[in-house]
Amino acid sequence: MPSAATPEIVVGIVANPASGRDIRRLTAKASVFPTAEKANMIQRLLGPLGQLGVTRVLMMPDATGISAGVIRAVRTHHAQRLPPWPRLEFVDIPLQDGAEDSVTAARAMAAAGARLIVVLGGDGTHRVVAGAVPGMPLATLSTGTNNVFPDLREATVTGLAAGLFATGRVPPERALRRNKCLHVQVGDRHELALVDVCVTRMAHVGARAVWSGETITELFVAFAEPDAIGLSSIAAMVEPIGRDEPDGAYVRCAGDGRTVWATIAPGLVSCLGVAEAGRMQPGVDYLVATRRGSIALDGEREIELLDGEGAVVRLALDGPWTLDVGATLREAVSRGALGGDAVRPPDP
Repeated sequence: MPSAATPEIVVGIVANPASGRDIRRLTAKASVFPTAEKANMIQRLLGPLGQLGVTRVLMMPDATGISAGVIRAVRTHHAQRLPPWPRLEFVDIPLQDGAEDSVTAARAMAAAGARLIVVLGGDGTHRVVAGAVPGMPLATLSTGTNNVFPDLREATVTGLAAGLFATGRVPPERALRRNKCLHVQVGDRHELALVDVCVTRMAHVGARAVWSGETITELFVAFAEPDAIGLSSIAAMVEPIGRDEPDGAYVRCAGDGRTVWATIAPGLVSCLGVAEAGRMQPGVDYLVATRRGSIALDGEREIELLDGEGAVVRLALDGPWTLDVGATLREAVSRGALGGDAVRPPDP
């Protein structure tokens, strides 16, 4: 246990049990991301966190088996007297079996002094956590269906970078990157998106996921990369824009416009008509032309548009901070933070 003079080093972990299991896994025949692998990824995080001196990990509980798998692994690890893992605790929250759990857990972790939160999920999970704890650095791991925002990276490497940042071996100005985001205003309701805002003709939220290109009328993106999976790939086919560029992009679809092929979900390539496309400037309100339908945030329908109800989308450059794993490790090497005795955790 740390002494009174040694503050605890706390890291949070939010693993969405529902990520990688939505209807697109059926319509596009994509594989389901298993619960066992999420539990294994968390174990692979705990090793480097513990070896670098993170003393306490707060984790979101669940009823699907992720927590149970991690608990069994912790007991086995301790019994075998292997290199120590951080003390693992579960935040005390009432489970709602929905996005509310990620929100409540992230806020509890922030209140407990977490220095960053590792998120296992897709674009939607990261959006929810980013909105719940603005200003909290996130280490991103892809376990969802649409995974444009989070990193597709080995958890051990992410755990190493997270430990370097959380223990202060690499400072924030070297370890973190600022992301763009999109703000959506419909009446008094305000929502956040990290990658894309998609407007569809579908009047009801229903199963939430957008898997049919024929229903899409408008799209607004913070960034659009041609090799990405998801709705942002539509914009990437006509107006590609990088994560670090200070602009966004918009696309308005029409059956009689130019056609493009886009990978809107795993295994699903759609041909869409594009009537107009252009750049979005930060801080400018872009009106949604569709007056009846629904709005998807990062691939999931969240807002129903009633007849005549107006909506606006705005690009912002002050989105969430995320851990730049590559930059963190490069900085650690240049500082000698991963050489010899440097990786030993501080004495208790």
